[in-house]
Amino acid sequence: MNYNNMPYMLYADTRGNVYEHPYYRMAGASGDSWEILHEEDLMPMPEFSKLFYIPDCPPVGLDPRTGQFKVVKTVKTDGVTQKCLAVAAFMEPGIVRSHLPAVDYSKKSYILPLWGYTAVGFRDDGYKVSAFMIEYNHKWDPRNYDDRKLVPAIRRFKKSGFNGALTEHLINCAVNNHCFAAKNLFLRRWEAPLPVARTCNAGCLGCLSLQPDNRCSSSQQRISFKPDRDEIVSLAVSHLENAPEPIVSFGQGCEGEPLMEYRLIAESIREIRKRTPKGTINLNTNGSLPDRVREVAMAGLDSIRISLNSARPELYRAYYNPKNYDFEDVVESISLSRQMGLYTMLNYLVFPGITDQKDEIEALKDLIIRTHVNFIHLKNLNIDPQVYLKSMPMTGSGAIGMKRMTEMLRNEFPDVELGYFNQPVR
Repeated sequence: MNYNNMPYMLYADTRGNVYEHPYYRMAGASGDSWEILHEEDLMPMPEFSKLFYIPDCPPVGLDPRTGQFKVVKTVKTDGVTQKCLAVAAFMEPGIVRSHLPAVDYSKKSYILPLWGYTAVGFRDDGYKVSAFMIEYNHKWDPRNYDDRKLVPAIRRFKKSGFNGALTEHLINCAVNNHCFAAKNLFLRRWEAPLPVARTCNAGCLGCLSLQPDNRCSSSQQRISFKPDRDEIVSLAVSHLENAPEPIVSFGQGCEGEPLMEYRLIAESIREIRKRTPKGTINLNTNGSLPDRVREVAMAGLDSIRISLNSARPELYRAYYNPKNYDFEDVVESISLSRQMGLYTMLNYLVFPGITDQKDEIEALKDLIIRTHVNFIHLKNLNIDPQVYLKSMPMTGSGAIGMKRMTEMLRNEFPDVELGYFNQPVR
């Protein structure tokens, strides 16, 4: 194989400036194994992706002459030797990463923030990432989220009479956390959020809103109050009546598990449906409590998205740390949702080297056959790769690659949609 055509390895200096290495080529990682990348693994890095450097950790490059991996700790340019730090990319929505960055983590003494770290290199005046697009949806294209339009939209929204605690919480989500769904509420379009839950019955390793002992920064601030039912209903009805292709969703990154507030959700849905038949009412949930799923479904729910990182119980438990429920309860909720006529989606948190293991693929196939799920979201798991790999039980099952896994699922289950975004169903 001619490695000279591969993208150059990226590295950063201690100030965060990013450079292409003059000699070593880009490598990737699948689980804890470094891998040689191939042309079919690569795509141009989308414009609104982000670059990160990883403090104290040198990158791993590929020697194009020997095909061997090399931990690149320093580089000499213009007679000056400087430290090399690893670089990773974070993708735009709709993109699934195929490889993790190849990094020597041996000196790392901290936990990385909650991002989906992706292998990235540089060639022909452009960044290349090991990833592929699973779904493009203009409604989630970052180009459609111009904050110059958001601020006046929030002013108009408040002038129209929305000034409650939930509205203020979502303004913070839109302005400070840059939550696209929250922005949609004020821009009066597409999918908007309805967070309700302060508590959770799982201890997810990658929880976006609550990290124990501040071991790493939470991405969002968890809601700290129980929203008023009348405000929930008012926001939802206004959005469903006025927005194009409207969805309102319970279960957001800024809250715990919405089933902990199932009565509030069910009461709100019944009142919403008294006032409008329009749009889709969706629930994003861990699916831990089937009886509560049933009650919310009976209230008039249209769709449900149930999260899991693995179709194997032991890996599920290692990530979710479930409290007073287990993996079979989640499977029951998925099956029950289909039986009750809900558009049923899996929020499948994917991780190269784990998700594409042969044993995982077989377990996922069995889950699809067992539950008849409609749609599978392939969502990059935002977590420190070291934390995840150290937490997952070792199975010895080989990985076949994220792209190949996706192709297998499409071939074997043509009626199951694969994508990245919630779908309107009314």
